[in-house]
Amino acid sequence: MAEEQAHVETQAPAAAAPQASRRTAPPLPTGVLYVWGTGRRKKAVARIRIRPGTGKILVNKREVEHFFTEIKDRNAVSAPLEAVGMVGSWDIWAKVNGGGRSGQAGAVTLGLARAIAKAMPDLETALRDHGLLTRDARMKERKKYGQKGARKRFQYSKR
Repeated sequence: MAEEQAHVETQAPAAAAPQASRRTAPPLPTGVLYVWGTGRRKKAVARIRIRPGTGKILVNKREVEHFFTEIKDRNAVSAPLEAVGMVGSWDIWAKVNGGGRSGQAGAVTLGLARAIAKAMPDLETALRDHGLLTRDARMKERKKYGQKGARKRFQYSKR
């Protein structure tokens, strides 16, 4: 029993550590209104604009909760902000087209990570360590002629 309490006590400060390292967005240089980032995933393309603000996130002029209904997609969108401890310090506008919802969420994630890295170059290593600046190059395999799909074939009858 005492070992469990000791284990819980050692875990509590580690969970509180990210809260203590909250960062605020730096002001943009004069004449610059937004920082842009582009992200792609499968057939989805996202164009991201960020600027220091209150933390509102709009995707195709809709709130992120209304656009991405799946929790995993919302978590993916906010992953770059959580990785650098800047949740609530940027206003984000995203325009996404092509692909499905999961691919669009991945595209927004990459675009947001690129925009944050461009705005604050010292955070690039933290984003890269979390794998947020790596483009996922996996695409849908093309359908081949003489087959039903990319891998599936028509039924073969020997006799």
